[in-house]
Amino acid sequence: MVTPSPLSHPLWPLGLPRLHPWRGIGLPLAADPFSRIAIVTSIKTAPSPLPAVLVCTLGIFLLSAMDASVKALVVVIGAYNTLLWRSILASATAGPIWAALSNRRPSAKAVRLHAVRGVIVSFVALAFFFGLGRLPLAEAIALSFVAPLVALFLAALMLNERISRTAVGASLIGMAGVLVIMFGKLGQSGYAPDALLGMAAIIASAVLYAYNLILARQQALVAKPLEIVFFQNLVVGITLGLASPWLGTGVPHDQWPLLAGVTALALAGHFLMSWAYARAEAQYLIPTEYSAFVWAIVLGWVFFRESVTWSTMTGALLIIAGCLIASRAKPKLAAEPIEAAAV
Repeated sequence: MVTPSPLSHPLWPLGLPRLHPWRGIGLPLAADPFSRIAIVTSIKTAPSPLPAVLVCTLGIFLLSAMDASVKALVVVIGAYNTLLWRSILASATAGPIWAALSNRRPSAKAVRLHAVRGVIVSFVALAFFFGLGRLPLAEAIALSFVAPLVALFLAALMLNERISRTAVGASLIGMAGVLVIMFGKLGQSGYAPDALLGMAAIIASAVLYAYNLILARQQALVAKPLEIVFFQNLVVGITLGLASPWLGTGVPHDQWPLLAGVTALALAGHFLMSWAYARAEAQYLIPTEYSAFVWAIVLGWVFFRESVTWSTMTGALLIIAGCLIASRAKPKLAAEPIEAAAV
């Protein structure tokens, strides 16, 4: 029997955690379908990863569509109110489902982790949404891919994990990609003044998200995904709600369908990715995460008429190459699925 190793999978926007340990189960190999005689064999093998890869790719598309919708909302009501109202809707949706399906209360340790990670995710998502409103969609997604590389160094500092030379080299390749995107933006004539603020916000979000990955690994050991989804959004809503007397505004009537769509896309995308990571090893699914950049190019052009520069393409390829190299050198952190699209 071939049994895949347990996987960690952080789930993100909505602050939706994707992290949960799973173990695949080998299935009996049936007879050759092209043979007239069905020969039942005792040989057992792991199921094909193709269905999980396709489902994961669909999940990435839904989360990328959510990012495009968030960008449209941020332009109208701002990053703060977009995140606040989305968290309220998401917790109101996930809460009753969790209450109906869960047969136990969260432990004290789990509640502490939910609270700490929820506060961190509040700032991760706020910075990411702020950057989305000021950068082309493809640039924002490409820059956010550096989070797993940053997580390598945070793991060394916080968990005393050793970083190999390969992982260090991969990180340097990824950081070179960031510099290519930044210098490409600065070299453009007439770039928006807010562009630098947007880039700084996305990079700050990636650094905070790297710390979020480490917390997510701990959180997955004490709580199930649906519980994490509910409490994550509840804590984010409470955290941001503290500033609502000064920053909060209502959502225009014509924006409610878009806000509901953002919530539905995030929940559906994370559900599909959780399903996929429960049924295939990370090595098959990690590459699909980077299809988010392709979707960002397409959606950015279709809905916002955003063109993609060669510097953005080159920088994204360097960052993706660094992440893929690091995923082989340090699979526990560098191979964490990118939650770029869905903080």
